[in-house]
Amino acid sequence: MSADRADVGIVIIGGGQGGFQLAASLREAGFAGRVTLVGEEPGLPYQRPPLSKAYMKGEAGIEQIELRPAAFYADHSIELVNARAVAIDRAARRVALEGGTSLPYEHLVLATGARNRPLPVPGRELAGVFYLRTRDDADLLKAQMGVPRRIVVVGAGFIGLEFAAVARALGHEVTVIEAAARPLARAVSPEMSAFFTAAHEAMGARLVLGAGVVGLHGDGRVTAVETTDGALHPADFVLVGIGVVPNVELAAQAGLDIANGIAVDARLATNDPAISAFGDAVSYPSRFAGAMVRLESVQNAVDQARTLAHRLAGKADAPFEAVPWFWSDQADLKLQIVGLAGPEDVAVLRGDPASRRFSVFRFREGVLTAIESVNRPADHMLGRRLLAGTPTLTPEQAGDEGFELKSLLGR
Repeated sequence: MSADRADVGIVIIGGGQGGFQLAASLREAGFAGRVTLVGEEPGLPYQRPPLSKAYMKGEAGIEQIELRPAAFYADHSIELVNARAVAIDRAARRVALEGGTSLPYEHLVLATGARNRPLPVPGRELAGVFYLRTRDDADLLKAQMGVPRRIVVVGAGFIGLEFAAVARALGHEVTVIEAAARPLARAVSPEMSAFFTAAHEAMGARLVLGAGVVGLHGDGRVTAVETTDGALHPADFVLVGIGVVPNVELAAQAGLDIANGIAVDARLATNDPAISAFGDAVSYPSRFAGAMVRLESVQNAVDQARTLAHRLAGKADAPFEAVPWFWSDQADLKLQIVGLAGPEDVAVLRGDPASRRFSVFRFREGVLTAIESVNRPADHMLGRRLLAGTPTLTPEQAGDEGFELKSLLGR
């Protein structure tokens, strides 16, 4: 930091888990300058993953999902600003906030995240159509869950299936509609998709695969969802979970490079040396993808925040190379994924899916690229260690339950 602006410090735009982690990690790394965390949502920063699970079921309240109590921010001199950032003046190094105020910065960090992708069909504005990303979204949904309902979930990704599992456990009738031929198609192998199809059908959900939504019907409030095959699926309410859109508008208006997200280098720096970015809104060079990639993952955002904090605090200037991993809890099934597989990667089964404890190891030209595990956390943790280096596991070893995977760690 330059001496004449040292009191200005670091401004972080985005009050999600990534923004919080950067602020906390800056203090952990010994950064003594001013830290300002700007978030649009009122209240304290909180975890989003429980919204579709424990929070939705009433097993966790707001205090349980808040990342830290209010005293933490005061104790660590982290200033919380509840406002929406509307413009960046790069020359003056100021961020304009809605309402006419602005904040000066020595270094600006964009952790702007992503927003729900809207359903682009007629009827999307009807009452009874919901999305799930924020605490307010979850509160609106919870208010609908008190009596048995006919629920249509549009999208069989993580959010859609997590919510479907909760809704079935609460006694609702659930239909899941997915345009792709299988659920979780972007995230897992066909073998894992088949397992989750069977699992959700066994829970009592109805899955309609390979059918897109062409319209929502109702008179003021949604009553049915029409699919591409002409079928009408009755609905008392609809949850839409068809992916997200990265929040790049602020960066784009400021002239920062955009390429499937805010483009950053391996150090998470933008094309402006005074601005960095990370999290769901960012595309970065990944050795695991072999290309620029944008990942929608809490853990990716948290790991990037820690790496960036060390650079901004002057502790280290290493590239971001953390192993990507993901998880999803659906009823009693914990899906954990480590690594990044491609659609053509070979799948090798380890364990019996009928036991509800198994893994799928993915390989590209004989080299391990990812592991998908259900209720086998040891496979997942080992995979994180293997993929952090140069994995030597072969497909034959992966498929042989008699082979001791831990033996590879000492090589």
